[in-house]
Order: sequence, then C-alpha cells, then structure tokens
Amino acid sequence: MLAALYPSQLLGSDPSILRDFAQAAEGAGYGRLVFAEHVLGADPDRPGGWTGPYTHETEWQEPFVTFGYLAAVTQRIELMTGVLVLPQRQTALVAKQVAQLEVLSGGRIVLGVGTGWNTVEFDALGQDFRTRGRRMDEQIRLLRLLWREPVVTFQGEFDRVDRAGINPLPPRRNVPIWMGGSEARALDRIGRLGDGWFPIRLPRAAVAEGREHIRATAERAGRDAGAIGLQCVIAASGELDAQVAAAKRFEASGATHIGYATQDSGFTSLQQHIDALRRFAEAM
Repeated sequence: MLAALYPSQLLGSDPSILRDFAQAAEGAGYGRLVFAEHVLGADPDRPGGWTGPYTHETEWQEPFVTFGYLAAVTQRIELMTGVLVLPQRQTALVAKQVAQLEVLSGGRIVLGVGTGWNTVEFDALGQDFRTRGRRMDEQIRLLRLLWREPVVTFQGEFDRVDRAGINPLPPRRNVPIWMGGSEARALDRIGRLGDGWFPIRLPRAAVAEGREHIRATAERAGRDAGAIGLQCVIAASGELDAQVAAAKRFEASGATHIGYATQDSGFTSLQQHIDALRRFAEAM
C-alpha cells in the first residue's frame, strides 16, 4: 500500500488545500494519508533556550480535528497519525476521539503513536516526561479495552476506569495501532503490542535489524510476527527512478506500506506536491 505524508509546514491548514491534497492522493491510488503532529512549539528565546527541530512558528495541524474534516471529503483512504505523542494525552479521551472518527470515516483510522521527546509539551499538558514509556504501554492496553468493551473496569499505574465505557464504540472494535521509534525499548513495545512499525529516516539495513528485533519479540510474546506491518518512507527528492528503486528495496525487505514524503522537496505550490504524488504512484 502507498501512503502519502502530508507536508504540514509547506501546505498549512487551508481547508481547500487539505481537501485537494487528500482527494488527489486518494485518486492517485494511495491507500493511506499520514499526518505528523505536535501540540506546542517552543520559543527559542525562552529561558534556557531551545534546540529542537521546530519552534512556535512551525505549523502543525491537530490531527483528530483535521481527520473529522477529511473523512467527509474522502471515501476510501485511511487516515493515520504519524505519530501522535500518546503519553502526553488523556487515554480515555483519545479512545473517545478515535472511536468517533472511526464512525465518521467508516472505519478508516490508523492510530500511529510514539513516546515523544518534547519536554515543553509534556509540561504544558500536565504529564510526566520521565514515565512516558511505561505510560504508553498501559495506554495501549486500555485503549483496546475501551474500544472493545461497552463497560470497562481498569486499575493501572496511570489510569483508572471504574465500570464505565465510551459510546459509540468504533465499528471495527480493534483500531490498528502503529508505532514509531527505533530504540530497543520501542522495538520491544511494537513486538509485544503493536500492529505495525513506522520508522522514519532509517537506512534499509537499520530497518532490517529493527524488523528482526520486532519479529523475535513478537514470537516470544506468542504473537503472529507476520501480521505486524512495516511502513517505510521515501523522500520526493532526486530522480524518480532512484526513488522507485529505493521503495522496491524496502518492499523486498518486508515493507507492507511505502510512505511518500514531499515535505523536504523544495516544492512551492500545491500542484507540485500533487504532481509528485501522481508520478510516484504511476511509477510504482
């Protein structure tokens, strides 16, 4: 499956641009549309400075609100967060939002999650950055309970639900949860709990090593390792033939999804992004 990565900083939040990009990707045969996200960007002039790769001037779309809009203007394409920083968000609220999006989209949501790295966001959202890994493990288990069961009782280290549930439940009852990250702890988590892996900017050799790590962990956990998807990303830079060759090499290494990213392409118009999407899909 081909996945189009929305170039958030280049194309922004204009509704007509979001619609046209999504519809063009769907029309070109892409099966998935991916949005990255951050809630806050820090001001580099703040006390202590800021060395992150983006600032308060960098634009990010809020994915759940955006997906509600895109679900109404598309028909088949999946809508994926790539990735949502899950531990800085309230678990039950995420479950509710995703379930509602599943209803609105007809079961087209893929929840891509990660532990995050931006301490400014965690502080502002009232969550402990130091426990984010343990919290995400627990959150994934609770999300799946809330999506599956009408009434849930759950007592964890971070979340508590006392005979309560969300309504409506998602049509599929089991929304796919994909994960980013490339460190050993992240790969272990994917093997134990994930439906797919979404590595970003990793060379093919590192992807192969990570996939083997995930496979071994999944087998130890008694899971079907072959059912865990892998989405690798190709940048829209350089010659088209080289892009396609790189994608084919990822496919040969086990990639089930190929993401196409126009963010760093240097394109200056929506039409250039759309044309690149179409060329790549046709070549593939």
